Amino acid sequence: MAAQTRPLVPSLRVILLLVAVMLAGLAAGQARAFEQSQLTITTATGTHAFTIEIARSPQEQALGLMHRRELADDYAMLFPFTQPREASFWMRDTYVSLDMVFIAQGGVVHRIERATEPLSLRSVRSRGPVIAVLEFVAGTADRIGLAPGDVVIHGDLQR
Repeated sequence: MAAQTRPLVPSLRVILLLVAVMLAGLAAGQARAFEQSQLTITTATGTHAFTIEIARSPQEQALGLMHRRELADDYAMLFPFTQPREASFWMRDTYVSLDMVFIAQGGVVHRIERATEPLSLRSVRSRGPVIAVLEFVAGTADRIGLAPGDVVIHGDLQR
């Protein structure tokens, strides 16, 4: 009588499932890998505090808020640059509509792009040199009365 062999397919499925679980864990861990801090924004309606994640490295800036399914109203991500520059962002793999705040020297709001389209590959440009970009959930800029000329206060911006 010939020996029976087990099909390879179920074992391969188990391995693929384990790999998928590990990758999902790594992706979830990336969200917690960013440095956290606080910043405030002064507008005509008052001072507004946010808990932020800071995307400093090129790798962190490339990842940004990708793969997030939700974002709290008082939460944001700051992308500081080492030198003022023209900035361009997109919404690839970003599931949450965002307001993008382009910040000039001294933390002054240069421009606001409201309610970006999730998953869009369209470039959103600063239209001038900026030292940082701040992203938070769409509607936040309107809720706090944010306008060009308002000031974002954080150690990375007051230079």
